[in-house]
Amino acid sequence: MKILSFGVPCYNSEAYMKKCIDSLLVGGNDIEIIIVDDGSKDGTAAIADEYAAAYPDMVKAVHQENGGHGEAVNTGLKNASGLYYKVVDSDDWLDEESLKKVIEVLKGFVQNKKRVDLMICNYVYEHVEDQTSKAIRYTKVLPEGEVFGWNKVGRFRVDQNLLMHSLIYRTRVLKDAGLELPKHTFYVDNLFAYVPLPYVRSLYYMNVDLYRYYIGRSDQSVNESVMIGRIDQQIRVNKMMFDAYSLPDDVFNKRLARYMMSYLAMICLVTSIMLTISGTEEHKQKRKELWRYFKENDPGMYFRLRIGLRGIVSNPPGVISSSIMRKGYHLAQKIYKFN
Repeated sequence: MKILSFGVPCYNSEAYMKKCIDSLLVGGNDIEIIIVDDGSKDGTAAIADEYAAAYPDMVKAVHQENGGHGEAVNTGLKNASGLYYKVVDSDDWLDEESLKKVIEVLKGFVQNKKRVDLMICNYVYEHVEDQTSKAIRYTKVLPEGEVFGWNKVGRFRVDQNLLMHSLIYRTRVLKDAGLELPKHTFYVDNLFAYVPLPYVRSLYYMNVDLYRYYIGRSDQSVNESVMIGRIDQQIRVNKMMFDAYSLPDDVFNKRLARYMMSYLAMICLVTSIMLTISGTEEHKQKRKELWRYFKENDPGMYFRLRIGLRGIVSNPPGVISSSIMRKGYHLAQKIYKFN
């Protein structure tokens, strides 16, 4: 059995996918790389086949009709034979030395018969425009070098959420959770980082800067103008997260429920901000409809979301507050450099 399977969603990725795949190959025979060509129109499929032919014991090339990022993640998971599963987007890459360390620790879990449902590592924003980087680490919120449960998890800062980039799930956890991401929808990485969490009982944090998250392409899904253009997909994901659990009742651990509520509130805030800064009447009405949907479908959870600071900021009263909301978002953008 492979220790770690990588799902690599690719769509028209010929310009950068080799850097991504090459960074994974250092894992050697302990890993497998599942390159999912999601109906690309360029040379992506040919590159995927070249790697599969050159590394038949390590690389699988899977070709499918275009189904979007979520469907490519689904396909990678369905083809994964490794004990653990990680998604690496084709324009990102992993730090090679950190990957070697991660694999040794994962192998140690197997050898010592330790069940670890989720490994967490740091990730780094790599900004192409100004050639700077910013690492997101969990050193003050998660214990290091030990297997732990949710009761040992502290409070996350606003920039410390557990994103897809930081997560390595035990493959069985994802399958037990019935994770199935929607087709033709961006921003599904939030579902990947949220829905399986109640199935996680044991965690391990490695303080290594593993994932390198590329920021700077004009067509990137996290680009502000692109997000506004795809706002209906953001709304869809937001509603799916809201519908996944009734918090805190559906979650076995209070600290986990608290974190999930905080993460959900952050996504609600992002959706509301994008609908606000676009400045259109249509988007203003969509923001009202979104919060009305929350209230009608789970009044208790709506109330808990609404009374928190992020819920209050998500629903500013009047034009002046909306202007402050926009300025606050752009200030946070400069500070945290998340897109």
